Amino acid sequence: MIGIIKQLFSETGPLALSLEGYTPRQPQIDMAVAVADALKNSTQLVVEAGTGTGKTFAYLAPALKSKGKTIISTGSKALQEQLYHRDLPQLVKALSASKKTALLKGRANYLCTYRLNQHVAHVPTDDSDVMHQLAMVAKFASETQSGDLADCIGIEEDAKVLPYVNSTADNCLGKECPDFQSCYIRKARLNAAEADVVVINHHLFFADMAVKDSGFAELMPTADAYIFDEAHQLSEIASDYFGESISTKKLVDLINDLRAIYRAEIPDMLQLGKSLNKLETSVADLRLQFGVDGSRGDWREKLSDKLICAALHRVISDLDFVYQVLKLCLERSDKIEHPFERALAFKGQLERVFDTAQTGFSYWYETTRRYLTVNITPLNVSAKFAKMMEDTGAGFVFTSATLSVDNKLEHFNASLGLKPKQSMMVDSPFDYPNQALLCLPRYLPESHADNMPHAIVRLTLELIKSAKGRCFVLFTSYRMMHLVAEGLTTQIDYPVYMQGQMSKRIILEKFTRHGNAVLLGTASFWEGVDVRGSTLSCVIIDKLPFAAPDDPLLQAKMQDCQMQGKDPFAHIQLPQAVIALKQGVGRLIRDNKDKGVLVICDNRLVTRQYGQVFLKSLPPMRRTRSLEDANTFLKQIN
Repeated sequence: MIGIIKQLFSETGPLALSLEGYTPRQPQIDMAVAVADALKNSTQLVVEAGTGTGKTFAYLAPALKSKGKTIISTGSKALQEQLYHRDLPQLVKALSASKKTALLKGRANYLCTYRLNQHVAHVPTDDSDVMHQLAMVAKFASETQSGDLADCIGIEEDAKVLPYVNSTADNCLGKECPDFQSCYIRKARLNAAEADVVVINHHLFFADMAVKDSGFAELMPTADAYIFDEAHQLSEIASDYFGESISTKKLVDLINDLRAIYRAEIPDMLQLGKSLNKLETSVADLRLQFGVDGSRGDWREKLSDKLICAALHRVISDLDFVYQVLKLCLERSDKIEHPFERALAFKGQLERVFDTAQTGFSYWYETTRRYLTVNITPLNVSAKFAKMMEDTGAGFVFTSATLSVDNKLEHFNASLGLKPKQSMMVDSPFDYPNQALLCLPRYLPESHADNMPHAIVRLTLELIKSAKGRCFVLFTSYRMMHLVAEGLTTQIDYPVYMQGQMSKRIILEKFTRHGNAVLLGTASFWEGVDVRGSTLSCVIIDKLPFAAPDDPLLQAKMQDCQMQGKDPFAHIQLPQAVIALKQGVGRLIRDNKDKGVLVICDNRLVTRQYGQVFLKSLPPMRRTRSLEDANTFLKQIN
């Protein structure tokens, strides 16, 4: 097998003959050989592959050549789409592979024709956006083969219409659905069961594990090997799925579903309409107890607030009343049975939020503008994940450009309970000393100082002028982003696109198409964004991305770490921040022709001892403390 893999990636191999611009790279070949070995012998492999290694082909080629079934899991839907629609077809063609491939997403991504028809017949709201979008989805429904809502033009990831045209595990009717035979989710799962290589994402992988744990049917087929790209995200996503979340959004969805049945099937059951209105009001009142803005905090603390407890008891009481009314409606409509069971299950969940005695878990809440979510999250998922791997007996490959901290992989391995047969760190082939300059400007205020936004605006204006736009400015908070945006937009002639103005995809398209624009973003723009060429010449980062110290989950993990006699800063905060920074830095140099300047506006890289851990974890760029040097470099490349 090793000989076959080496030949595939050689100067005379099928990749060189089929792919324009392909040149063999030893780091890519080394990784591909290690992946092939892990798949063949069902062992664990961990690979940090620097940007430009070509890691995607390094794991796809062995997967297409292996004998068993392989599931490839990615961190984002964008990478999932790219893998399935671009990289896999290229490689299947180049290798003349006969393997069948399939794309499988979570159920929320697929059109539910039953719910679409239900809501077209009885429009659920007088919101003109929803009505317009319903018409767009109805047109899409008549044309689509896959039912994948990502293909529906004009419907973004956060479109208001989505809850009305997709299904959840709660409201899916399963085999009782009149559209069961033509169901898009069912078809996608059948395709995945028959395929040799299936592309999924991490959320679906863990949702499947959670479903199997509860004794229900699996969402996706089992495999001989699992490959996780963007593996640095795994332990955080695993924590969400191994815990429990109780959200008022699900309760609002249930109210909306029941109201649709009430209006269409049993409009004379006035008591049901009134009880739903009463429950809707008490759910809204509960949310208002937490203030207007979104927030997060310790749930145990909130339970000591009598007003919040009283509001929660009112929701439970009103939900119980809806449940009693639904009992009377069961014989009137066969569509009541499923939401009747959901109401009972939700009542049990709400009663559970008062029980916060379990150890090894963090109890925390989060509010958005409209909803409240209470989370019960395990502090450590390593034992559970390790057992899952052992039970499958499959091969496991974990890869990302950002797994190591201080050139070591211990933090990542410990977070998932991994004991890899082989670990490797494959360097990027880019010539960082010549392609990039790292600037740590002198004379900046402390990162939390009041005058810091002014300092960043002043410095950014200079860099934007030198780079002729072409800048990403990445922030650790929305507040700082908005303050800097206010200062920039009035003083520059280049367009400024800011996260939140429109969807991430459209912002990136506009930024790339313009060629001389400035993009301001927070967390979601730090990773999974690929802008190549001269469109992006400068990345400015406002400060080191340490998680907010008042984050309740972080606090619980740090307390747990302290109880084990370890240093919470060294074991939790620092590694997380190093990996997040590496992700942000990775936006700058995306191929071997790219050139650019990275500016990090945080004195702590120089003044604190731990700054060395960050610097040693970054690519080997030339360094300067002079903003003048950075401006000169930008003027030369532009």
